[in-house]
Amino acid sequence: MRIGGRDVALTNQEKVFFPALGLTKGDLVEYYVDLAEVVLPHVRQRPAQMKRYPNGVEGDFFYQKRVPVRHPEWLETVRIDFPSGRSADFPVLEDPASLAWSANLGCIEIHTWHSRVDALERPDYLLIDLDPSAEGQWPHVREIALVVKDVMDELGLASYPKTSGATGMHVLAPIERDLDFPEVRRFAKAMAKEVERRVPRIATTTWVVRERTGVFVDYGQNARDRTIACAYSVRPTRDARCSAPLRWHEVADVDPADFTMTTMRERVRRSGDPTADMWRRPTSIAPLFEKLGIKPPGKGPKLRKRTGPPRDWRAEYEAKRRKG
Repeated sequence: MRIGGRDVALTNQEKVFFPALGLTKGDLVEYYVDLAEVVLPHVRQRPAQMKRYPNGVEGDFFYQKRVPVRHPEWLETVRIDFPSGRSADFPVLEDPASLAWSANLGCIEIHTWHSRVDALERPDYLLIDLDPSAEGQWPHVREIALVVKDVMDELGLASYPKTSGATGMHVLAPIERDLDFPEVRRFAKAMAKEVERRVPRIATTTWVVRERTGVFVDYGQNARDRTIACAYSVRPTRDARCSAPLRWHEVADVDPADFTMTTMRERVRRSGDPTADMWRRPTSIAPLFEKLGIKPPGKGPKLRKRTGPPRDWRAEYEAKRRKG
């Protein structure tokens, strides 16, 4: 099939991926192509980890870090080195064709890094992940999300909530790429502790699962090679639920079941994209550590200030690939 000027080999498009709804792999491919305009700003230039469901949501799945040997010549990839000494070539989903290629492999959800390929050690957003510890805590998730917003507002951070598409909620804050992952995680931890301090009855930062009594305010995702399902990603649920970006006025009453592969197109058409300006609003968190009562970050190598990907990113990226 010709998608965005590229030839994409699509297979078994009639295979049912969501039996309860009768939705097929072809429907999944079509969803990502139709919503490429709002999906791509969240995944471009990011390593993507493939979680493949070759037989749909009721079948087995497996993780695949390395790009398959047989992949289109036009597919962008990035080689990543790990502390173990091993390396792997990850896909980088740059256009509608690559979204279709990924979905055709059975990647129901799109998992991406918090950093982009030209600065892999420096994330461009901070994440607070609200994860219920027990049934019936969704009202608490919504309440805590509004507290997260208050804390971020006080720090001068732009904040963007979205349903995780599973049981929780993500709150993202775009940041300047001037700190490495460990420092961003340290800042996120202090922020999570402040949220817990304000609503200790319903929020916890306790890592030991059996000791949690409230919604887990998870800051640990702010680490190298951690991934989350991106905005608008379909999740492998019975009802084909999606990770839905929200406007803050929607959070208090939101029901995550309202956002699915069959409803998301109409939502975007009717309400637009709540994250449309997200990547134009990064804030440096380096001057904010003391506001949370923690030691400022150490001074690392001085970087040229960036508010987004550098203009010559593609040329730099291709040069890296040739060297790698």
